[in-house]
Amino acid sequence: MTDATPDLRSVDLEKVGEHRFKAVNARGGVLTLGHGDDPDFTPVEALLAALAGCSAIDVDFITGKRAPFETFAARAEGQKVRDGGGNHLVGLTVTFDVTFPAGEAGDAAREVLESAIQRSQDRLCTVGRTITLGDDVRYRTGSLG
Repeated sequence: MTDATPDLRSVDLEKVGEHRFKAVNARGGVLTLGHGDDPDFTPVEALLAALAGCSAIDVDFITGKRAPFETFAARAEGQKVRDGGGNHLVGLTVTFDVTFPAGEAGDAAREVLESAIQRSQDRLCTVGRTITLGDDVRYRTGSLG
């Protein structure tokens, strides 16, 4: 499970039950995926979590240099459609609801919050940039070893 190049990212997926799979990253982290009839994340929900999580980490790094959050919440959402392009999401939106402490440090964090979100959207968030820029996904069979 080691990456051949430092820029390569991968997860391995294995079946763990009826319509249930376990994704494992190179560090041993686990995410269970299901089809929606159980508490597991569906693949679409995992995509939305990745989108919100990617930007949340960006915003945390940028604003956290100035002040810690008092509260932090984010929501990613999109509408699933079926059309000539097949199944996909439209109207993807990430909404942040954050507060910072009163005072000079909190003011400094509030001052950069919008630009931090914009930087994440325009440049930093790999998940959002991949969705926005797009690239063909190739599906194939073969040995994983």
